[in-house]
Amino acid sequence: MREDRLSRPLVGRVWKFGDDVSTDLLAPGAYAVAPLEERKRHVLEAVRPEFPREVRPGDVVVAGRNFGCGSSRETAPEGLQALGVACVVAESFARIFFRNAVALGLPVLPCPGVSTLFEDGDLAEVVVAQARVRNPRTGQELQGQPLPQVMVEILQAGGILERLRAWSAARGGDEG
Repeated sequence: MREDRLSRPLVGRVWKFGDDVSTDLLAPGAYAVAPLEERKRHVLEAVRPEFPREVRPGDVVVAGRNFGCGSSRETAPEGLQALGVACVVAESFARIFFRNAVALGLPVLPCPGVSTLFEDGDLAEVVVAQARVRNPRTGQELQGQPLPQVMVEILQAGGILERLRAWSAARGGDEG
């Protein structure tokens, strides 16, 4: 059940980024119409060329303010998700990226102070449902901004489409 991934700590290696990471850095426009397998090879390569090659499933992106700023590109959170990123924790998010990530089922958590909690390569423990972030190396922990219940439900379902399918099925509707 997907709820477990939000109620239990997500533990992953930290990839640290700064402020104002734009959707163009996350999903470069030159690859906008390329297949997903090609697009994911270019996620954040302009700021961390090794990222798309070395990120592993379960890793955690930690960033500064205004993560995902820029144009509305659903491909920005989609690329992170396709690479296996477990969640993104940032000081703050651009609203459109935040909503696109939740809609796709990629856990995101606003957490003021998080950019000073980790060094690149540290392990992070993130309990999305409790908005709690911890650095096991230092023992330091922060309380993030809890997500609205409806967003938690969407993330638990694996995205808005899966949530709508479940809602429709529960009411006897067509699942397709």
